Amino acid sequence: MKKIVLFTICILLFSFLFSQQINGVVYHNEDNFKIIKVWGTHEERGYATGYLLAAETEDLYINYLLPQFGSYYQTARDILATDVHLKIDSVYIYEAMAMAEGLTDSGEFEDELDYIDVLLANCFLDFQNFVGKGLGLENGCSSLISWGAATEGTELGGKSVMSRHLDWSAHPAVLRTQVIVIHFPTEGGEQPWLLIGFAGQMSVLSGVNASGVGVMQHMLSDVSAGAVTFSSYEPIWFSLRKALEINDYNSDGVNNCLDINAVINENTHGYADSYIITGVAPSTNTDNEKIATIIEVAPSVPYITIRNTEYEDGIPGDNLYAANSSIARNDALNYCIRYNSVKSHMGDGTLIGKHENWSIMNDYSSSCAFSYTGNIQFIQFAPEQNYLKLSRHTTTGVQACENTPVEYSLNQLFEWPVEIKKQKSESKIDIYPNPAKDKISIIVPENTLGDILSVYSANGLLIYKNELTSKEHTIDISKLEAGIYFIKLQSTGQKAKFIVD
Repeated sequence: MKKIVLFTICILLFSFLFSQQINGVVYHNEDNFKIIKVWGTHEERGYATGYLLAAETEDLYINYLLPQFGSYYQTARDILATDVHLKIDSVYIYEAMAMAEGLTDSGEFEDELDYIDVLLANCFLDFQNFVGKGLGLENGCSSLISWGAATEGTELGGKSVMSRHLDWSAHPAVLRTQVIVIHFPTEGGEQPWLLIGFAGQMSVLSGVNASGVGVMQHMLSDVSAGAVTFSSYEPIWFSLRKALEINDYNSDGVNNCLDINAVINENTHGYADSYIITGVAPSTNTDNEKIATIIEVAPSVPYITIRNTEYEDGIPGDNLYAANSSIARNDALNYCIRYNSVKSHMGDGTLIGKHENWSIMNDYSSSCAFSYTGNIQFIQFAPEQNYLKLSRHTTTGVQACENTPVEYSLNQLFEWPVEIKKQKSESKIDIYPNPAKDKISIIVPENTLGDILSVYSANGLLIYKNELTSKEHTIDISKLEAGIYFIKLQSTGQKAKFIVD
């Protein structure tokens, strides 16, 4: 009960702090497909994402997510209301709170929705293994990664590439709410990254970062182990976000697939359901295990199994392929029809450029190749060429594998919006020392002189208010309890936070 009350208070606080400024822009909007760029802290990015994608998020929530869960929806909410079954980092909880506030403030979202609903939409794959299989929320997917000797003699010249199918329900609400969300964090230790997915997402189903690391999620369909209650599983899509967003996760001095492995390996008791994770990084990393990775995870032993080219998987050369069955886990070598088809049409695994990598996946691994349905997205990522290609399932019924793809320059997608530069130069509040015990000095831009500065505690209590008469303002905090405090300037809406230790 205390936790619920605390989060309710925090929601009210975030409503006040983040409802006046939208740190985001719509970069592209055409044919039921949006690309948005958001920047700032986790809370600011969450608010902007909710605000800019409110109509699409409501569409997906009302017409797909709620009906799919049905009577299980409240059970899923109850599971998420405590961290004993599924555990989500607090920074993402705060971001979800801000996203819910952005949805409300947009005026587009008519239904009542809180941060639990937002989080549920971002990890529903994990929920269904608690509330029972058969909710129809699983995705299919397959990926082919090529690099080194496999791409020598092509336009890639030994550089890496990955193509990936996302197979899911071709529900109309799913098809008309596809998005790319590009994040530009302003918090230390984080880097720009993007997700390719659906409105309301803040976690990663498919994504890449500005350092050239890409990560995708599949279902591991031949493992039927159920989740164990009270295990505090980390939702898989939040693990993948951490692998992209945090700069050099394993602190080895470079961003590569070992960062993905490190995030997954921290979850020593596995995940709430069975998944396959595929990852790619620039070939400048030289070691195969740093360039490509395939990870099979489950809620039963062995919890985590990592596969690279050292494991004999039947795929020739510097190539890795994954569909939805166990290969290295328990040495199962469970080759499905798609796996065997790809394996049989790769020759010796050489001369695989971008076109060949795409064609192998289209001709021998897609829904189109086997007269299936539900190929929602077909993605190709070549990190060292700053190249992203995306084909989407349209609302007219044409699958991604049948559709004409669009090519994007990652240099352009990851170009920082001019609004960020303006905000940094004109709206930055500096606080030092931070954390502090006795006093803090607050330095504000000159254009804020005469503004009213307010300080709030973490539970929303106003503890200080004064007019700014100079660029530097000092506050005595010696009597404050340890914790997080928030600063806001009344007329401009500029925000900052500090810690009392």
